[in-house]
Amino acid sequence: MGEAHPALPARQPLAARWEFCGAEPGGTEAAPQDGWQASSCAQTVAAALRELGQWSLDAPPRDFDAQDWWFRARFDRPGVAAARLGFDGLATRAQVWLNGRPLLWSDNMFVAHEAAVADLLNERDNELLLRFAALAPELDRRRPRPRWRTPMVAHQQLRWQRTTLLGRTPGWSPPAAPVGPWRGIWWSDGAALQPSLRASLVDGRGRCELRLRPPTSWSRDLESAELVLHAPEGRCHAQTLVRGATAHEAVAIVEVAQPALWWPHTHGEAALYRAGLRLVARDGTRQELPLGSVGFRRIEVDRSRGGFQLRVNGAPVFCRGAGWTPLDVVSLRSTPQACESALRQVRDAGMNMLRLAGTLVYEEDHFYRACDALGLLVWQDFMFANMDYPFGEEGFAAGAVAEARQQLQRLAPHPSVAVLCGNSEVEQQAAMWGAPRDTWQPAFFHQVLPALCGQLAPEAVYWPSSAHGGAFPHQAGAGTTSYYGVGAYERGLDDARRSGLRFATECLAFANIPSPSALERLPGGLATRVHHPAWKQRSPRDLGAGWDFDDVRDHYVRELFGVDPARLRHSDHDRYLAFGRLATAEVMAAAYSEWRRPGSSCDGALLLLLRDLWAGAGWGVLDDTGQPKASWQALRRVLQPLAVLVTDEGGDGLVAHVVNETPHAHAASLELSAWRDGQVLVASGRRPLDLAPRTGCSVALAELLEHFLDLNHAWRFGPPACELVRVRLLDAQGGELARALHFPIGLAPLLAARPAADIGLTARLSLHGDDEAVLAVACRQWAIDVHLDVPGWLPDDDHFHLAPGESRELRLRRSKPGAALAGSLHALNLSTGVPVDAPA
Repeated sequence: MGEAHPALPARQPLAARWEFCGAEPGGTEAAPQDGWQASSCAQTVAAALRELGQWSLDAPPRDFDAQDWWFRARFDRPGVAAARLGFDGLATRAQVWLNGRPLLWSDNMFVAHEAAVADLLNERDNELLLRFAALAPELDRRRPRPRWRTPMVAHQQLRWQRTTLLGRTPGWSPPAAPVGPWRGIWWSDGAALQPSLRASLVDGRGRCELRLRPPTSWSRDLESAELVLHAPEGRCHAQTLVRGATAHEAVAIVEVAQPALWWPHTHGEAALYRAGLRLVARDGTRQELPLGSVGFRRIEVDRSRGGFQLRVNGAPVFCRGAGWTPLDVVSLRSTPQACESALRQVRDAGMNMLRLAGTLVYEEDHFYRACDALGLLVWQDFMFANMDYPFGEEGFAAGAVAEARQQLQRLAPHPSVAVLCGNSEVEQQAAMWGAPRDTWQPAFFHQVLPALCGQLAPEAVYWPSSAHGGAFPHQAGAGTTSYYGVGAYERGLDDARRSGLRFATECLAFANIPSPSALERLPGGLATRVHHPAWKQRSPRDLGAGWDFDDVRDHYVRELFGVDPARLRHSDHDRYLAFGRLATAEVMAAAYSEWRRPGSSCDGALLLLLRDLWAGAGWGVLDDTGQPKASWQALRRVLQPLAVLVTDEGGDGLVAHVVNETPHAHAASLELSAWRDGQVLVASGRRPLDLAPRTGCSVALAELLEHFLDLNHAWRFGPPACELVRVRLLDAQGGELARALHFPIGLAPLLAARPAADIGLTARLSLHGDDEAVLAVACRQWAIDVHLDVPGWLPDDDHFHLAPGESRELRLRRSKPGAALAGSLHALNLSTGVPVDAPA
């Protein structure tokens, strides 16, 4: 597995002077005379208008599908021998002309095109013209009705269009439907070698195969051509190319005994071999052309228990992460640097899998390359979601096959691409709408796509639908599912275990409240209250439902803290927001603690969304700029490869679950401390643990005590013995490896009283350069939901609890140029904040 196939020599972006304009739908093929505006590049209409300051996500919604849109590029013939012009993505019904002559037609935004243009070019003043026909008239055409409805889309006839649902699902995505040239336009000289790399791991041996089309000049000019693999430790493996099955193909196969394996970062190193094509000319000149990187790994699915357990190189992997969305929902583009930074944030949080759902778009090549390098697994849906697609229509089916072939050729070489999934929730939607069972599994997803994946991407796992398996597709206890028992269906936290969940391809959706800096970017800023239309416009919801995900969050505020959310919002809006942030954080952490413990039936759980699509209380655990929310911070602590988790087992007391996914053994110890009345230590204990690599164990915390203590208040012998339990995993030197804090009687009794005037919380700040600082935090009593409010600065941890007498050091970095280092530190059980100021 490795990078997408680069052209040799590399493609060159089309450098041109771009313009665009809108027109009434259904006009002639003649370009408009007036109304043209400059655009810096080929991009979506929404991005071009945003660039000119004529539209934004904060403006009134605009229907980009209601008009025809035209793009025009003027350019001189490039210096290279331009033989072909390529289009990586045209959204969605597009006609293209070059110098007045028709070049191509496309009706699938996910299909790339190339066209021979050498004979069509002028030396000067070439004109490339693109027309994107309005979708609205197509959606209004009378067509056969679907066999089931899809409530999340506003128009059921979207099922006929090969375009993204982003921007067309009013319940959860911003109104920025992508129209226009949304991916790159480029030149090539037509002499690309079209290399195809495939790496596999069989019986412990790595095998890398290169196939390419050598130009006729090679036989005249070259002495030799070799495939070269550079191992991570520096060793070089090479094999000479030989003629393939046809006269126009050359093949080389390099085998590596006992190769360094590619692992998800939670379980080992993401070892990559750098591939190159070494050419030796007859005159002795040498050069090596880069082919990208490959990784040797084996991906399998164990279904022996009726679930879905992913195994990498034979080791079971608990998959956790979230649904990935484009970093910019308007342009659908990102820079390699911004993408890698966002993915490093994912890795550092302990997540090891990202899902690209069928409601979105296929990502750019640099996304998959970064996942390869960072050891992040990718669950890749094909871009089909929920709807009854017309595969019986020959043209539609042929286009879907062409799309799948292109995407598989692009994705298959990447070791990070672990699962190829036919669709998002098509089976579930059909079943829940009441369609007959024989319609749930269209042949395209159960016959056509698996055959293509087996042919073009045999090293990845194929799975037909994101919710699949069991008596019905969305059954939690079989196969994979969309799990919202805890969440939208408002079940108790014990449902995380009682449901028997096996693998959640999406789960735990809440309207997660972001930090004040994100709320400032709402229309109306911080004055926008939860009930305000500007807030509600961005609250995710199912279309037609009488509730939204703010209501779901409020349900758990009531359950966890014993307060009336509506009354609290009325009397103290800021405290209401603080309770809302803490509620979703506690619920998510509790659910993952259940799912990750040894003995759990669950083998993976992916959050619905990683990141909000725009400012507001969205499904993401990061806001739209990537700033962490309280739920992100809580998850980061329970998702690490080396973690300790605590669950309440009723009459069996509290149990600590220690997970060591790393490839290293640890000689450690487990430490218990318990307090009541804010700061009274009532119990402590410690015992040694020998942690083998990639294992876990469960320890009853009563084992750490010399006498019985009702740690979880299960036996009710009088008042609770303790109200806070801290469990730490320590290394041989006493350093902390992992920790967990547990409130045996819940947080409601501790937060019911009026916040205290003083709990001994202190904050001492020291500067480390112009843009970094360290904040030393300590507390005499326990502190609940300690969080920092220093505008323009981000801490490396936030929204955490402190045990009595504990201290922490937080590293702060400046996130806003020029921001003053001043603010306050807060806790929910403290009435006023503690000032945080830079030292004089």
